[in-house]
Amino acid sequence: MKILVLNGPNLNLLGQREPETYGRATLPEIETLARDTAKRLGADLDFRQTNHEGELVGWIQGARGTADAIVINAAAFTHTSIALRDAIAAIGVPTIEIHLSNVHARESFRHHSTISAVCRGVIAGFGAHSYVLGIQAAVNIIVTRC
Repeated sequence: MKILVLNGPNLNLLGQREPETYGRATLPEIETLARDTAKRLGADLDFRQTNHEGELVGWIQGARGTADAIVINAAAFTHTSIALRDAIAAIGVPTIEIHLSNVHARESFRHHSTISAVCRGVIAGFGAHSYVLGIQAAVNIIVTRC
C-alpha cells in the first residue's frame, strides 16, 4: 500500500512562515509524523515538496500505476491551478486534499479550490494533524476500495 504525499509552494518554510496561521511544526517534523502514521497503518509513504506547479503535475501523472492514493497539500496552487485539477482527474488515483489552516475562515480568495471537485475528500484546519487525517483517509479508501 503506497501513498504519495505532495506538498506545494512555500510549505518548505513551515515553522517560520506565519506560525499563527500554519503552526510551528516544520515540514521535516510533519514528514516524520506522516511517516509514523503510515508505518502504524501498514502503508509506505513517498513524501515530496516543490515550489513548482509543473513538477507537481509530473508527480501526479507519475502516480498512475505506482501509488494507491495521493494526499496533497497544494498550498496556493489549490486556488489557481487548473493543471493540477486536470492531472488529478486524468490519473484515476484516489486523492485527498488537505490544508493546515481552515481555508474557509480566511481570505475569500482561499474559499474556492480548483481541485476539490476531483478529490475524494477535503481535510482542513487541523494543522499538522491534517496530514494524519489525510493518511488515515487514504488508507481507508485503499483498504475498502470505496
